[in-house]
Amino acid sequence: MSLAARLTMQQTAARLFLRPTQSQSTLAIRRIVARTFSTSPARLYAEHAHNHSHSVASASSSSDNYVNPYKGQSALDKAVHLFFFTEILRGMWIVMEQIFRPPYTIMYPFEKGEERCIACKLCEAICPAQAITIESEARQDGSRRTTKYDIDMTKCIYCGFCQEACPVDAIVETQHHEYSTDTREELLYNKEKLLSNGDRAEAEIAANLYADHVYR
Repeated sequence: MSLAARLTMQQTAARLFLRPTQSQSTLAIRRIVARTFSTSPARLYAEHAHNHSHSVASASSSSDNYVNPYKGQSALDKAVHLFFFTEILRGMWIVMEQIFRPPYTIMYPFEKGEERCIACKLCEAICPAQAITIESEARQDGSRRTTKYDIDMTKCIYCGFCQEACPVDAIVETQHHEYSTDTREELLYNKEKLLSNGDRAEAEIAANLYADHVYR
């Protein structure tokens, strides 16, 4: 055997001895690629490098499907959603389910809107300025209802006795302090005007009653 052939065989044997196995080289390459393109240390050891791009693609596709549920569907599925109005039928089914359930809130016609005043006339009797005038009539069930409730704000001294005397909180004071008007008739409050004021200041009145319930 010549010297050149012997050197070639020794170099080949050295290369075979130093070359790592197929699994070791593949694992090293995967680690390098994963370390280069991975975004978290957990993903570095949780999955292989060739699955990394697939996982990123699947994550992006899932987010796209969340934004557009019809993306990626077949033509048959799109035709079913389009011609059979599946979304409309789903909404109608929810409406039909709610029809047979009791209401969650008290609304018309369940709430009749009966006024609180029981025509006891305690506010009229206790008013020191005699600013309140009340007229009432009897009902068919024996109770009484108020037909006329007038307050002359030109006589009112804002003592609050009417509010303290009322047993059902039918008359309450508000935080309105501006009573400058052009005519005297604007300071004459009837029943309808008082009810409209109560509707506008309902939240304010409820807060005031809650703040004063400790002292009443």
